[in-house]
Amino acid sequence: MLAKLDFKKSNGLIPVITQDAKTKTVLMQAYANKEAVELTLKTKKATYWSRSRNELWIKGETSGNTQKIISVTTDCDCDSLLYIVEQTGPACHTGEYSCFYNKLL
Repeated sequence: MLAKLDFKKSNGLIPVITQDAKTKTVLMQAYANKEAVELTLKTKKATYWSRSRNELWIKGETSGNTQKIISVTTDCDCDSLLYIVEQTGPACHTGEYSCFYNKLL
């Protein structure tokens, strides 16, 4: 299934939505390249591509706020992913549990 992922649409990156397995809360959205997805599947640790630092990023490596992978699924077009995780601590760099806390409507 990894071979079906379409990394070409977005310059080698695909969006990843991360959701808490227990609460079903959408925690964050990030990006992953092929190597990040491979590492996520191999290690069961949510791994992303940091566009600002231009490097792989394992969630919680420095903060301790880890994401243990429960499942990884792709959308129908194979150009985005959903990580279902066991979240430890807040997911957002601001200290909020979820990055999605600013209501517009």
